[in-house]
Amino acid sequence: MEEKNYITPAGHERIKTELLQLLNLDRPEVVKVVHWAASNGDRSENGDYIYGKKRLREIDRRIRFLNKRLEFAVVVDNLTRKSGENDADQVFFGATVTYTALEGAQAGKKTVITIVGVDEVDLDKGHVSWVSPIAKALIKSRIGDCVFIQTPTGPAEIEILGVQYL
Repeated sequence: MEEKNYITPAGHERIKTELLQLLNLDRPEVVKVVHWAASNGDRSENGDYIYGKKRLREIDRRIRFLNKRLEFAVVVDNLTRKSGENDADQVFFGATVTYTALEGAQAGKKTVITIVGVDEVDLDKGHVSWVSPIAKALIKSRIGDCVFIQTPTGPAEIEILGVQYL
């Protein structure tokens, strides 16, 4: 049985957009090129044909992968938490968390991360997976809480300064 694929509404939309791009634009274009290349005769040394078939396999593999991810996708919309009614100060999936380290070289430095689905991870933007060690440590904590996280240099204590749902 496949594990649930929690995803934000924006991440779900990005996957659907990529899938539609592959199905409606990229794949038909490659099929045209392969058809044209095949009509030229000898396929054994036909670069357009060989590359086109390889590209077609890559596109088909990506389409199957995206379909599977969407099949098990559970879209988590935090619209009710944005309004401040339901635990707006508590960390759940989709939260943007501001925290600071309480000790070590990073002490006092503010860090902002957003907890997203595994298909949405982008460390340059501060998007971390909900299954990452830091996200697991932060989930269900509240503003002002101090939590211990496991880092490559050992355990570290951090304090949660802010929680937002965008």
